[in-house]
Order: sequence, then C-alpha cells, then structure tokens
Amino acid sequence: MKVIPFKIPKSSREFVRFQEDKQAYFYDKLHQHPEIQLSCLLEGEGKLIVGDYLGRFQPGELYLLGRNVPHVFRSDQVYYAPENQLNSHSMLVFFDTEAVGHAFWETEEMQEARRFLDTLNGCYRLKGIAKESLIREVQQLKGRNGLDKVLGGLQILNMLMQEATLERLNLDDRVQDLSEREGRRMDRVLQFLVQQSQRAIPLEEAAAVASLSKEAFCRFFKERTRKTFTAFLNEMRISNACQLLLKEETSVASVAYEVGFSNLSHFNRVFKNVTGVSPRAYRKGG
Repeated sequence: MKVIPFKIPKSSREFVRFQEDKQAYFYDKLHQHPEIQLSCLLEGEGKLIVGDYLGRFQPGELYLLGRNVPHVFRSDQVYYAPENQLNSHSMLVFFDTEAVGHAFWETEEMQEARRFLDTLNGCYRLKGIAKESLIREVQQLKGRNGLDKVLGGLQILNMLMQEATLERLNLDDRVQDLSEREGRRMDRVLQFLVQQSQRAIPLEEAAAVASLSKEAFCRFFKERTRKTFTAFLNEMRISNACQLLLKEETSVASVAYEVGFSNLSHFNRVFKNVTGVSPRAYRKGG
C-alpha cells in the first residue's frame, strides 16, 4: 500500500479521468497515487510540499506530477475558517497509463509520448504553454465520454509535450514510494509544522509528534526531505514571511517575529539564503 492511499473515483480501467474540486480548501493529507496528475489551479493559495521542495502555489498555476510522487497542496490556514467564505478551485486530469496496457505504448505512434511520460519522476511547474487553451481543453473533458474523452486526453498530452516547459521542483528522486506507515508519520509532522511554525519548536517536541527519539527523527526527516529539520522549518517560515511581506503593511521586524524568528538579524540572514534577496528588496520587488 502507498502512503495515505488516495482513492481517485474511477473505474479500474479508465485511461483519462477529469476531476473538479471546488470547496473551502484542498485535500490536505500527504498522498501519492500511480496515476500521472495534471493540476490546474483556479482559486486558492497555500504551500506545495513535494519531497525536498517547499514552495507556494497561486491561482493560475499549472503543475504536472509523475507516478507515485508524495505531495500535498496544503491551503493557507485562512481557508479553514468558515467565516472567511473563501474558495479553492482546481481542475485535475489523471492519466492511468496501465489502464490501456503495455501494447498500446509499444506502438510506433506512441513512442514519443511513452518516453515523455517515463521521464516524469517528480513534480513540475508548467511554463511556456498557453494556459487559457490548456484549461479550456481540460474543462471540455468534463462532458466527454468514450473515445471522445480519450481523444481529449491525448490532445492535452500532446499540448504538454509540444508546448510546455517543465520546471522541476523537487530535486531528489528518492522521495517516491513511501510506505503507508512512513507517510502517515510524515503527514503528522507536516501538519504539526504548518500549525506551529510561528513559535519555537524544540527538536524533542517534533520527534514526539513522530513517535521517534531525537536521533531517529533526525534520520527519518533528513531521508525523506533531504533537509535537516531546522532547515525545513526555516524554509516554511520564510514562505510564510514572503506572503506577509507582499500583503501586509507591517514592518520587517514584525513579520520576522510573527513567522517564528526571535532575532531580526537571523531572520534577515535566513531570508536571503533562501530567496537570494533581503526582505526589504523582496517587498519592493513584489
């Protein structure tokens, strides 16, 4: 079994599946599935966590995920408050390459597509493609059935191959195929960090969330994110700081303390190491 088994509502032999999610917040558990996933984000903001990658997602962005890549599009906390009445909206396309059998992919006409799909071993942000055209093609899948739906899926696949530039996000290939137990443990840790990153978190407390000793937790976390616990936590805080610097009329010092840093100079140093610019320069550039 895979980490946090993710049940896509489909038959066992469906090559292409359209799914539209529109609710307050996105599915917030770390999960993976054998289908290749195209995500078109229309509304909602938050953090995208894929292996050693931690970054923000925004409306209008397109992502492509390979098979069995643990990931989570975790909406910002503000989306969880019912009184805010915010929406998260995405359209997803799942490609199950096993559903059509190996003989299909061995045909001469499908060789280029097979090679393209086989190289997808991580998470990619799509650039260079006409977003409106792709989203329109994806949306049209909603009302298609049978061969018409298969042809629509192949048209989307062809657009990805011919037009899109794939920006690789996670750098380490070894994040695939976590066990269910590992995934549930990692998901508990991630949820804890998202909720508590604004305060000091002793290593012992994080290790207790994972039900591990400090030493075992450090090994576990580094093996699955390719980062130390401190480095990952700092990146999460800087991600939160970037959001505040662009949206809030607060001082840099106030932002630093709000996201969990107790020292302004340390915040400035970490911010520049992560983003390449100072907090003030980031605010001006945004």
